[in-house]
Amino acid sequence: MASKAPAKDAPTGGGLRGFVDTNSQWISLVMRILLAVMWFWYSVGKLGSPESNAQNVRDFRLLPESLVTPFGYAQPYLELALGLLLILGLGTRLVAIMSALLLLVYIVGIISLGARGIYISCGCGGSGGAVTKGHTRYTLDVLRDLLYMLPAAWLIWKPASKLSLERALLGDPI
Repeated sequence: MASKAPAKDAPTGGGLRGFVDTNSQWISLVMRILLAVMWFWYSVGKLGSPESNAQNVRDFRLLPESLVTPFGYAQPYLELALGLLLILGLGTRLVAIMSALLLLVYIVGIISLGARGIYISCGCGGSGGAVTKGHTRYTLDVLRDLLYMLPAAWLIWKPASKLSLERALLGDPI
């Protein structure tokens, strides 16, 4: 005898799992907004001063000089695009993967600063530059970016959300 599958919107049980199953699309909407706000915050300060952002990239001493300026100029537009796509709810899983990868690059870059004895402000949110020894915030910067990984991880796992163009164009997920 075949068992009948539960209805798509039927709760799957109580507790945390039932709450997540029932509300995952609303939770995903909140995660999209949180991650988008982070990307907007990261990009806005850099958009008005691309030369300054290129210098912040140079201060990390990770890229060859031939890539510093192109990356420094493109970075805020990439961050802005990620934020816009998240707000619109387009390509959510792909944008979440790209967000997680970019955050990992930022985390590795920040950790490498401390490991190499370079004392700068990370430039997140548009402000960067040299600081004196003992006045870096590398641990806080890494923890902050790890915290931002949580919404990205959620959206990789559960990309379907309320109020998304993706959902409006493609319909409800299976």
